[in-house]
Amino acid sequence: KKKMATVTIDDKEYDVDTLSDAAKEQLGSLQFVRGEINKLNAQLAVYKTAGVAYTAALKKELDDK
Repeated sequence: KKKMATVTIDDKEYDVDTLSDAAKEQLGSLQFVRGEINKLNAQLAVYKTAGVAYTAALKKELDDK
């Protein structure tokens, strides 16, 4: 038996197959935006880590003088 695809919005579950075309379009846009936010958060984590490393390297250079 195939499990129905659902989406949960504000703690309420909806069957994706019963959504209107307009609702499916909005859901697709929402999923895209959430994916982009996740990518940006991952990039931000990388940049923060790099910033810590550059700060440590700079501090070492300054302390070695």
